[in-house]
Amino acid sequence: MQYKVDFDAIPWETPAPAIRDKSCQLNGTKLRLVEYSREMEPHWCTKGHVGYVLSGSMEITVGGQVLTYEAGDGVFLPPGEEHKHKARILTDVVKVIFVEDA
Repeated sequence: MQYKVDFDAIPWETPAPAIRDKSCQLNGTKLRLVEYSREMEPHWCTKGHVGYVLSGSMEITVGGQVLTYEAGDGVFLPPGEEHKHKARILTDVVKVIFVEDA
C-alpha cells in the first residue's frame, strides 16, 4: 500500500505542448501534479477537474464567466458539455494538483 507520493521521484511527462505532469494511481484514483506554461494554447475541455492551485495564476472560462484562480484556490469543474471550460495562463507557470478517476 502506498501512503505517500514522492513527486520528486516521478519523472515529468509532456501530454501536450506547454503542459507537463507527474501522476500516481491507487485504487482507481489518480493524484496528478500539473504544470502549465504561458505558451499553452487555450482549448475547450469537457472533462471534470477537482484540484488545488499551488502556484501561479490562470483564468478559466466556464458557463459564460471568466474566473481567476490563484495559489490557494480550489478548482471544481464538473464534467460534461454544459460545464465545458478553457484556461488561459496568466503567469509564466501555474502548478495545480488534481484528484481524478484513473
